[in-house]
Amino acid sequence: MTEKERLKRLSEDVYRANMEIVEKGLVIFTFGNVSGIDRASGIVAIKPSGVDYGELSPANMVLLDLQGNIVEGDFNPSSDTKTHLKLYNAFEEIGGVVHTHSRYASSWAQARKSLPCFGTTHADYFYGEIPCTDVISDGSIAKDYEDETGALIVDTFREKDYRSIKAVLVACHGPFTWGKDVGEAVFISAVLEEVARMGSLTIEINPDSTGIKPALLDKHYLRKHGKDAYYGQGRGRSI
Repeated sequence: MTEKERLKRLSEDVYRANMEIVEKGLVIFTFGNVSGIDRASGIVAIKPSGVDYGELSPANMVLLDLQGNIVEGDFNPSSDTKTHLKLYNAFEEIGGVVHTHSRYASSWAQARKSLPCFGTTHADYFYGEIPCTDVISDGSIAKDYEDETGALIVDTFREKDYRSIKAVLVACHGPFTWGKDVGEAVFISAVLEEVARMGSLTIEINPDSTGIKPALLDKHYLRKHGKDAYYGQGRGRSI
């Protein structure tokens, strides 16, 4: 496949992913954006800024390089583009990024609270709590807000593995998720919203709830994602 063909497919994939976050109820109006990257060329495709989802098409996805220079497109890219680019530059194994203002995940972000791993549903997809960043400083807001937001996320993961926790809550703002491609990034965004809802209900039912015990976290995460994973078909045993 030529580079031109790859970028065409990337734009189509990113368009479909943007439509999917609407279909899954993760965004309303223009409250979100999805991007994807072709690592071979270093080109990112992202939703145009402020364009209603009903008016989107693969042709109006904006293509940029990793420095933020527009390579192709007639629209301004998403206002969150610099945050996405910061993640692609720092997390070299990711292929897609999703940002939403989904109700429950954003509520945890607004509460400035990391989302504990209370149970096995969470543990199946995230190896521990979903971290919440610090509140962005006034200086960072004044300097280059979107770029500094990305730097804040990267700093939050300085001692965490972005490959086993594919999500973050930006304090007072909302969630960002990522994956090996845009499809996985959207899936993770949907899972995050569900476990954020479960977490909210858990502490409503029992305010003294604590996180899952380590052995159960290990079992559920590693049986799907560890080197000896056996969940599903085609690799190891499956029951």
